[in-house]
Amino acid sequence: MSRRHAAEKRDILPDAKYGDRVLTKFMNNLMTDGKKSVAERIVYNALDRVETKVKRAPVEIFHEALENIKPSVEVRSRRVGGATYQVPVEVRPERREALAIRWLINASRARNENTMEERLAGELLDAVNSRGSAVKKREDTHKMADANKAFSHYRW
Repeated sequence: MSRRHAAEKRDILPDAKYGDRVLTKFMNNLMTDGKKSVAERIVYNALDRVETKVKRAPVEIFHEALENIKPSVEVRSRRVGGATYQVPVEVRPERREALAIRWLINASRARNENTMEERLAGELLDAVNSRGSAVKKREDTHKMADANKAFSHYRW
């Protein structure tokens, strides 16, 4: 981390089909080896699959799924006098979004369906219904923070 100044925030252009910036961030995180068109195809096809199963706007479903995955608290390690404590801390909004996106992608990749489109669609549907690995990850994070709330006075 630079001591001189904070890194500038890059302005992300909204995606072509839905005009949503968060969806573009999601695609950029999903993308491997710089193949953005492949990532776009995967996301758009997954959203189409979700739309056929749930008769609602796909972007609305995507945002609801992300909202169900976003953590509100997490634990950060803090060294105090030779001991390391897991201190519960509230999560900044940008980090909440980043964690939710990362957890959704990792949970999708770990699923057993054949194509990434099917995996992503399945994980999105599970997240909307508050099930699935990504939501479980959030619940585990909250449980960890709750278990360590005795150390919350070490917050900085």
